[in-house]
Amino acid sequence: MASTEIYRYLFLNDNQYALDPESYLIDMTDWSPEVADALAREEGIELTEEHWEVLNVLRDFYARYEMAPAMRPLVKAVGKALGPEKGRSIHLMRLFPGSPAKVAARLAGLPKPTHCL
Repeated sequence: MASTEIYRYLFLNDNQYALDPESYLIDMTDWSPEVADALAREEGIELTEEHWEVLNVLRDFYARYEMAPAMRPLVKAVGKALGPEKGRSIHLMRLFPGSPAKVAARLAGLPKPTHCL
């Protein structure tokens, strides 16, 4: 379950967005591409078309299953939607260093994936 504890705010275009201690949005309806870009900059990531492809797959996955996928389901969903070359762990690690499932979910405005440390 997503945390509802407000740890800090992201300030963007005269708006503030509540974030939990792991920098996930408290309110998923606050998400926008501009918020994703700001969160990505905090991660040291400049979002490219390849990033957006994965973020869109993630948001579609969430709309369908009402949960953010852990790494294995993420790899499978990306592979099915974008092809086998993009549906590989190494590709996702390059785009979202560290923990691709967690980082991508955070940037997509989704809750932390279950079963991710």
